[in-house]
Amino acid sequence: MFDFLLRPIRRRFGSDKYYYAAVDDMFGFIPHNIELYKLALIHKSASVTLDNGQQINNERLEFLGDAVIESVTSDYLFIEFPDRDEGFMTQLRSKIVSRQSLNGIAKSLGLDTYLISNSGGNFTQKHIYGDAFEAMMGAIYLDQGYDFVNRLLINDIYGRYLSMEDMLMSETDFKSRLIEWCQKNHHAIEFHTDHDKGYSSSRPVFSSTIYVDGIVVGHGAGESKKEAEQSASFSVSQSCTTISDEQSAQLLDSVDRMKKRA
Repeated sequence: MFDFLLRPIRRRFGSDKYYYAAVDDMFGFIPHNIELYKLALIHKSASVTLDNGQQINNERLEFLGDAVIESVTSDYLFIEFPDRDEGFMTQLRSKIVSRQSLNGIAKSLGLDTYLISNSGGNFTQKHIYGDAFEAMMGAIYLDQGYDFVNRLLINDIYGRYLSMEDMLMSETDFKSRLIEWCQKNHHAIEFHTDHDKGYSSSRPVFSSTIYVDGIVVGHGAGESKKEAEQSASFSVSQSCTTISDEQSAQLLDSVDRMKKRA
């Protein structure tokens, strides 16, 4: 009842009406503490510096939101797939909470139009909307509680913006698949991952090279070591069409040919 009365007032009047309307349009409710949501929309590239030198941005809320989303998603998969094992649920959760997936959800919600950023759209900022979505989930958790964000994510956001069928069919953990293939076919695999030449605090880029039996088979880059290694693993899968049991001989033949030339 109170929400029904407050919605038109807070959307139309007061200094924070823009933010109340933004949250209402994206998530369908009026916040209690609007300051949390204002903070969630400040990317670190647009940080506000206080008199004591402290920088204010959405990174702490992003940290919290990441944990909330993972918890809610784990709860959802545990109930939705009662007969599947831990490995299946872990892989599916990884796909749902991936930066790519959350970035897509954020854009579908229109969050990209509200985020305050000075990123300039460079490489390191390609997932800033997914990060902001995590920050918003952190804000909602603090403002409305766990049960509320649980219902919002599962019943509304996932229902509208995630295709579970597509998630089940897609392959995103290329690194694990490649490692499994190497173990099955008795090949040694190594990931050499380190800071890229252009690394800096504002551009934290990593590069990764994959060696199979001492032969370079793939390269990749990313904002973290994990992302760089997944990218490198993906490059291997692309060169071999797919890393599957039926077609794994393609990589084996490729490695053997490189060995002969070495």
